[in-house]
Amino acid sequence: MTLTPQFLDELRHRTLLSGLIAKTTKLQRAGKEFRACCPFHNEKSPSFYVNDDKGFYHCFGCGAHGDAIRWLTDQRGLPFMDAVKELAQAASMDMPAQDRASAARAERAKGLHEAMADASDWFVEQLNGIAGAEARAVLAKRGIRAETARDFGLGFSPDSRGKLKDALKTYGDAMLVEAGLLIGVDDKTPYDRFRGRLMIPIRDPRGRPIAFGGRIIGEGEPKYLNSPETPLFDKGRTLYNLDRALPAARKTGRIIAVEGYMDVIALAQAGFGEAVAPLGTALTEHQLERLWRIADVPVLCFDGDAAGQKAAIRAAHRALPMLAPGRSLAFVTIPDGQDPDDLVRAKGPAAFEALLRAAEPLVDRLWSHELAAEPLDTPEQRAGLKARLADLAKTVADSNVGYEYQSEFRRRFDAHFAPAPRVFTPRSPRKPGQKWTPPPEPPSASARALNSGGIDRVLAKAVIAGLIRHPAEIARHMEVLGSLRLADGALGRLFEAVIDVALEDRTLDSDRVLTILARSGFDSVAADLLRADMVSFSFTQRDADPVRARADLDEAIAVLVARPMVDAALVEATAAVAARFDEAAFARQVALVRERASLEARLANLMLDDKENSQSA
Repeated sequence: MTLTPQFLDELRHRTLLSGLIAKTTKLQRAGKEFRACCPFHNEKSPSFYVNDDKGFYHCFGCGAHGDAIRWLTDQRGLPFMDAVKELAQAASMDMPAQDRASAARAERAKGLHEAMADASDWFVEQLNGIAGAEARAVLAKRGIRAETARDFGLGFSPDSRGKLKDALKTYGDAMLVEAGLLIGVDDKTPYDRFRGRLMIPIRDPRGRPIAFGGRIIGEGEPKYLNSPETPLFDKGRTLYNLDRALPAARKTGRIIAVEGYMDVIALAQAGFGEAVAPLGTALTEHQLERLWRIADVPVLCFDGDAAGQKAAIRAAHRALPMLAPGRSLAFVTIPDGQDPDDLVRAKGPAAFEALLRAAEPLVDRLWSHELAAEPLDTPEQRAGLKARLADLAKTVADSNVGYEYQSEFRRRFDAHFAPAPRVFTPRSPRKPGQKWTPPPEPPSASARALNSGGIDRVLAKAVIAGLIRHPAEIARHMEVLGSLRLADGALGRLFEAVIDVALEDRTLDSDRVLTILARSGFDSVAADLLRADMVSFSFTQRDADPVRARADLDEAIAVLVARPMVDAALVEATAAVAARFDEAAFARQVALVRERASLEARLANLMLDDKENSQSA
């Protein structure tokens, strides 16, 4: 079937967009348009507008935008072709003629859908009949209410090789085998696939049964048996409960992925209707993309056992290449080896909501996993950790996100392995009643260079040189750079001039910035900062690797901003300990000394060695 642009334009023209959207969203007239609270994200003031004349909707809050077809694919989760067919039927338009092969496939799929729907109905009848008593007892034992079972279409397959086959015999064995309801082996008589199991229908986004998951009643293996892949069912592209979770996710603004069917059902019964599950496999790229179409940061909630945590880290690694600005994952770990079903039954919905609110960001999960992966007692082992973290950051396809991961991993590594600082300890035993006074700590070179309440001028010079080399980075750090109190004189004036030049034209390169600065009389000052013998950081070099230079400049600015605050706090803490020693004051002093040492270690890690300096000269 070929859908021409002319056909699609006519379809949009015949569809009253406000009427379509008003079926599920309350609209208010606003001049020539309609407005509403956006159905794609939570908001209290309407920012979602519908324009019938132009044929599109737009949300000024979250940016959702589209036409009638996009509305059905995004808001209701329909495949593109299904959305077109539904709109064409409503508009009394005939779909373009199919070729013979396409028509045959469509007719085949129609028959498979009908067979699956009839099978689902038959399983429900069995559950509610005499044969389903044991299955109903299993549901009751797990706390699944009758209305919940009805909402999810739960059923039962008797322990028989031919009862379903007999019930659906009008479809013929070949179609039932193709639908995955029967097992056909060579020339043997096909028989029922699901026997003696609690039946859980797997639906497409339109709510039509396309497959089944069967849980064993009593003892036996496998515990869960899924339908095979069929023309209707692609396991790697399907998420269980997506049809019901979509509207719930629109209201809550989040989507939760759990491990199994019963977790989804238990969470829905507890009020968390936005839960879905992969189908017995690790999350695939297609499933992750589907989750990201619903929420920017899906929450993955896998079991607390080893298998669940292994699945979580596999999902984290699979997601890394697909990350984009604002698009990530968060992780919830159920404590004590439980699963979400266990938790909500034992402690109620509030306990699960608390875990969701404290979800662990993707970067935290990756860091903690690599930190615990191997011993870190030797330099070689620590170098291995650094290499693994760098490799993870390199897998991110988006350069900006990859750069941020590289910087974050480097910062955490440096802070974690910073040398233990020398702290104040009492000297020889004191006489009874004698007040202990800590010995003064000799000031470091950077501390001597620090003006009271000011910044390290040596580091500030390097940062300004880096901004001249990489003017595009100024906008990223504008908020913190603007808060710096640079020293008076030529250095401060040059800093302000560099900021002004970059803000006027953010497309300037380094040479153009130097040219403009020269016109303002800053040529000699800027030249001094960029002299070869002043080079000590990658970001001050002309031909440095741009990825490393950006990461190092980011880190240097962070240290430049943090160090004056830490130094000032350390001066106050030292004075407090000297005035009156107590455990709280001493603990704060020790913590600040450690933080100061961490900052110095981070800065030392950025310094180029002699070989690199000679290459840059």
